[in-house]
This record gives sequence, C-alpha cells and structure tokens, in this order.
Amino acid sequence: MAHFRTLDDLGDIKGKRVLVRVDLNVPMSDGKVTDKTRIERVAPTILELSDKGAKVVLLAHFGRPKGPDPELSLEPVARATSDVIGRKVTFIPECVGKMVEGAIFAMMPGDIALLENTRFHAGEEKNDRAFTEKLAANGDIFVNDAFSAAHRAHCSTEGLASLLPAYAGRTMEAELEALEKGLGDPERPVVAIVGGAKISTKLDLLMNLVKKVDALVIGGGMANTFLAARGEDVGKSLCEHDLAQTARQIMIEAATAGCAIILPSDAVVAKEFKSGAANEVVPVGNVPADAMILDAGPKTVETINDWIDRANTLVWNGPLGAFEIAPFDKATVAVAKHAAKRTKADELLSVAGGGDTVAALNHASVADDFTYVSTAGGAFLEWMEGKELPGVEVLKHK
Repeated sequence: MAHFRTLDDLGDIKGKRVLVRVDLNVPMSDGKVTDKTRIERVAPTILELSDKGAKVVLLAHFGRPKGPDPELSLEPVARATSDVIGRKVTFIPECVGKMVEGAIFAMMPGDIALLENTRFHAGEEKNDRAFTEKLAANGDIFVNDAFSAAHRAHCSTEGLASLLPAYAGRTMEAELEALEKGLGDPERPVVAIVGGAKISTKLDLLMNLVKKVDALVIGGGMANTFLAARGEDVGKSLCEHDLAQTARQIMIEAATAGCAIILPSDAVVAKEFKSGAANEVVPVGNVPADAMILDAGPKTVETINDWIDRANTLVWNGPLGAFEIAPFDKATVAVAKHAAKRTKADELLSVAGGGDTVAALNHASVADDFTYVSTAGGAFLEWMEGKELPGVEVLKHK
C-alpha cells in the first residue's frame, strides 16, 4: 500500500477535526437499519481515530434525495452506528453552516458525530467547489473510508481531498490491497468468473478482463449470448441476440490475448422460471426449443473447479445461474464452496464483489471464507473494468 496515504501516515491527531467519509447507505425498514454490515466495516477506522483523540466527524449519503427529505435523514443511522461501535454517536442535523461549526467546536477529543445526509445539498453530487469549501471548513484532516462511493467525483469523496490532507481509512486500505492482489499485480494463473443477466451491462468489464486474466468463466444469462453467438440454440433462454457479434469480438480479443474463455458445456433447463420447477440437465447443444437455461450443469461445474484448482488468484463478479431460486443455485453454490475450500487451505487468493455476488456467497455460507468480499457495487465493477476511481486517485502519493 505504499502508493496510498493511510492512517499509518497520520501524526498526532489529538483534538484535530477529522472528517471521515463512510458508506452508511444501509437498508432500512420502519425507521430501523436492517443490515449493519457497512457500519461494521467502517467501525475500525472510527474507533482508531477516536482512540487517538480526534474529533471524529462522519460524512455520508443516504439514498437519492432531491433536496432535504426527512425520510432519508441519517438520524436513525447514527443510533445504529452507536450500537455497533459501542460509543455515543451524536447526530448533527446539517452538514455545513454555523450550527455544524459550533457543534464540532464543542466536541471533546475522542467524541464522534454524524452529519446529516450530504446529498441534501445539490452541490454534493456536482462536486461544487463552494460546497466543498463549506464541508472542508469543518475539518483539519480528511479520511476516506468509503470505497463503494469512490467511483463518484463528489464533494465528500473527491473534492475534500483537494482541500485537506487526505488519507485512506482502514476499510479503504483493505479494499485497495485486496484489489491490487486481485488484478493489479496478481499471482498467476488468474481466473475470473463473470456472471449476470446481460453482456450489455458488462461490456467494458469483459473487454478489460480478457487482457488481464488467464481464464475467463462466463456464466448466468450472459453465457447464453455467447453460446448463441457460437451457433448454439438456447431455446427460450434470456439472450441478447443483437449482441452476438460483440460476443464473437470478445472471444477474438481473448484468443489474441491468450485468455481461455470457459462457457457452459451442459446446462440445467426448465420450461418455467419458478422454485422447484421440473428441470433436466442437457448438453448446451440440446436445449429444447420451449425451455430456458437457468443454471450451469455438473460437467461445467467440474470444468470451472478444475480451472480454480490451477489458479493462484480468483476474481468473481456475478452468479452462474438463477441462484435465488432452488434448484437453480447448485452451480453457484458448488463453485463457491470449492473456491472457499482452496482459499481456506491457503492455495488460492479469492476476491469477490458486487451485490448479487455477495448475496450468492452468503447463500452458499462461504462469504467469510473468501480472502476479500467487497460490499461495493458500482465502484467494484468500475475497478474491474480498469477505470480510474476519482475517490482513490486523490489518495495517491503525488
């Protein structure tokens, strides 16, 4: 992590006002946080800064408000954060202005406060310099611990780092280290698994990966488009037939780069997309005209696991089938368990991310066994696409 300034680079911060950008965009129901995973992820940074005597001032967004909206206030999140870290978190019902200035001035070293939703101000998402300056007036130091928002060039993710000394928090540091080991400077061979419904949402990702990995496993609905591009009849399966030429181009790029493309050789098909639907396993060349592919078959799983056995590094984004509905979760679960087993045996470095991927690994009960599982969605995807993330670039040593 020599390229990034981290909390290890901080000097004496007792009494200093430290603005900490965190991701508290958590699921809510009836005014209560229903999943505290993201709060738990940033707890180490908050506690470390508090223990060092800083005035810890948390910045976060919540939802997509169009101006102030009581339904999208961070006040209940402040209570949930207090519960997670075991310390009082004072809620300040604004994020800029005299009231905020006075509240922070009154804080004692080690105190923790959460400011109101930064997106209540239009300037936030526009990365407006004037709004950034108002935010910066509340702090002496900026710490970004929200990798999941790092692909946005907003005031609280990128702008503040241009006005205040900026550092990566512990969660951001762990994420960047894992991602560097995953694709930046990985131990080869590298295998990537990419699943999901449509090629159209992951074109940049696929084009980037074929140049960086040794084998690319394509699963989910997008595999059907590749199969169709290869001349296979995929029946009523989800398929972007208009992107057949694009799929062929990706396969040509992969061949040129020396990247093996792994597509299903057999599939689980059904005539209905519902739990417990009657199904059968068929070779991909024998999909019935009135059926749809809903999961990879056992031979495909065997092939993928063979590639994982040869790999030193695995990067995963997207399930292999309709894992939310049994019995079409079998391939995803089997491969996830195999990767987890090799990871636990110190034979594989495994990095996974994306909402569906995290849900699939949790469904397989192996999320804790992977080397690193990113809770970031868009930021993780853009990193896999090879794009620079504004909130990360500003943390680099210049």
